[in-house]
Amino acid sequence: MQKRTLGKNGLEVSVLGFGCMGLSYGYGPATDKKESIALIRAAVERGVTFFDTAEVYGPFTNEELVGEALAPLRDQVVVATKFGFTFGDDGKQQILNSRPEHIRKVAEESLKRLKTDVIDLYYQHRVDPEVPIEDVAGTVRDLIREGKVRHFGLSEAGAETIRRAHQVQPLTALQSEYSLWWREPEKDILPTLEELGIGFVPFSPLGKGFLAGAINEDTTFSENDFRNIVPRFSPEARKANQALVDLLGEIAASKQVTRAQIAIAWIIAQKPWIVPIPGTTKLHRLEENLGAAKVKLEQEDLDNIESAVARIEVVGDRYPAHLQKRVGR
Repeated sequence: MQKRTLGKNGLEVSVLGFGCMGLSYGYGPATDKKESIALIRAAVERGVTFFDTAEVYGPFTNEELVGEALAPLRDQVVVATKFGFTFGDDGKQQILNSRPEHIRKVAEESLKRLKTDVIDLYYQHRVDPEVPIEDVAGTVRDLIREGKVRHFGLSEAGAETIRRAHQVQPLTALQSEYSLWWREPEKDILPTLEELGIGFVPFSPLGKGFLAGAINEDTTFSENDFRNIVPRFSPEARKANQALVDLLGEIAASKQVTRAQIAIAWIIAQKPWIVPIPGTTKLHRLEENLGAAKVKLEQEDLDNIESAVARIEVVGDRYPAHLQKRVGR
């Protein structure tokens, strides 16, 4: 598989990573542990070297899963995880916490769960307005100097925060949502990253599954599926947004590939320092996603997609209000 470099510090990864969250959290019941381990290892066999997890996924269970799956293959892969929360009395309520002493504590805990002595890429999961970003960056800088972390990243941060953090400890990557139905990063984030030499790691490149074409207005999600509270996944919004899925279907048919492959290939084609991390629980979907790396979109294709998408208005917010407040800070 092709490789790409994130940031000026030279973190080389496969052109597509694997977002591991959905194996344990967010999209219904957790996948069987043995199946999940087999899937992660199958990704490595197929050339994936970049795996994304976080303490909040579960919480904790996803890091444990990724740690166990990759322990025998640790020298072949790059592992990214995230800090930035404490949890309420129920063990699930997410409370922002990026105080320096907390970062140091949870870094040690993540290292144990991941069965490793170094975290390759350590993201602040969400910006904590109670803690100056300079203090966060300084703490991760110290962890890097101690050999416990290799690279620093932010997730869903705003352009000003990115600049301030980067001055203290150079950022290797920013992770945020980006796809054909969420293009907000193109306004301020992508130009800032390009200027500073920071890589971009888009999550949900398939629009939380919607762009793959298997979800419609009649789809029912399991009760613990995150999409139940996402305005963009209301039945009315799904019906309205079907136009984008139909368009992807037409483009995919002309290329003899799938909607998912077009959606991912489009992201890969935007910049040479972008590495999407689609997630899945199924081997055939993993192989389909990885096939996107072989789809060649010429400039004419990109121009045609651009003009066609411009005529479609995507309906619905991407987060409910209480979560929307935590992004773009």
